[in-house]
Amino acid sequence: RSGEMAKLTQLIDNEVFRAYATYTTIVLLKMMLMSLVTAYFRITRKAFANPEDTASLGKGESAKKYLRTDPDVERVRRGHLNDLENIVPFLGIGLLYALSGPDLYTALLHFRIFAGARISHTFAYLIPLPQPSRGLSWAVGYAVTISMAYKVLKTALYL
Repeated sequence: RSGEMAKLTQLIDNEVFRAYATYTTIVLLKMMLMSLVTAYFRITRKAFANPEDTASLGKGESAKKYLRTDPDVERVRRGHLNDLENIVPFLGIGLLYALSGPDLYTALLHFRIFAGARISHTFAYLIPLPQPSRGLSWAVGYAVTISMAYKVLKTALYL
């Protein structure tokens, strides 16, 4: 058992794994921030999804008018959903990639481009920036994840 733990703690000494941990933390914090942005937009636009959320704004029929959708809230929610659809695969594939033995420079390039693409995607969604800015930032992040997946498959399965 102690030998197994030693192997796990050696991951911290692996520069590629530390880079993965750094950029994973960045994109996860960015994704968590989207929850706060959603809450901010719900509160400032007074557009809530649940009756109990309107309790401080009135009772009965007067509170029901706040149970509604708002285009700004929905835009933030779509951006957050897009994060979930793209960051979650990055977490798994990125971990396998980090453990597949890439050189540090190439790994950092993958991780930094992905993080930058997701941050750009968020700004493109929230501002909103004209297309194709959002589509390009999504495509760049997606391509990075596919590139890492290819490297994992090539390393593990000799494709």
